[in-house]
Amino acid sequence: MRTGPRHPKRAMVTGLTVAAMAVASTVTLTAEATPSYAAACNGYVGLTFDDGPSTSNTPKLLSALGQNGLRATMFNEGQYAAAYPAQVRAQAQAGMWIGNHSYTHPHLTQQSRSRIDSEISRTQQAIANAGGGTPKLFRPPYGETNSTVQSVEAKYGLTQIIWNVDSQDWNGASTDAIVQANARLTNGQVILMHEWAANTLAAIPRIAQGLAGRGLCAGMISPQTGRAVAPN
Repeated sequence: MRTGPRHPKRAMVTGLTVAAMAVASTVTLTAEATPSYAAACNGYVGLTFDDGPSTSNTPKLLSALGQNGLRATMFNEGQYAAAYPAQVRAQAQAGMWIGNHSYTHPHLTQQSRSRIDSEISRTQQAIANAGGGTPKLFRPPYGETNSTVQSVEAKYGLTQIIWNVDSQDWNGASTDAIVQANARLTNGQVILMHEWAANTLAAIPRIAQGLAGRGLCAGMISPQTGRAVAPN
């Protein structure tokens, strides 16, 4: 795995690509998830936000997503889920999907199996205890994975989710660049974003407009395929 340059919070992997299979479907959006300018979906993409929750960023992100008719998958760190359970509940109540992003965001491929197990299991418990349900999706920190990490994921019934498009918001990408990254998404694909990135927050209205203009809607990530699909 290649890692990108380190930013003030942490480095992330760039350039990872998950092959996308072309699957198109058309459904009418439900009212609570429908941007005012979109009537139907001809495909779905997975918007993902790592590193939450927090009292400073989560409320603003949920508000922006809700105002623009978007749902997303929140890959939460266990340490923050334990510290801010009300924000986990807020994510769930807002219709977001909640995934596991480890407890302390270590480089898992450098850890022992027991440490990997602890990082994953404690996060499963922290999110469940906070009212976020039991995650079915796992995003390894930095996108770094190996057979041991994948074996522990399987033990907890988790599907590993990397990404097709990296917004580069962790690397100081501008709002325009983040909007352009989302514009590269095609049906079934997943994009990496972060809940603490101010430019990402600013980009959300334009992301919603861009997706609607291409007949794409924000979907859930299937635990079976790892692809974005129509919400349940």
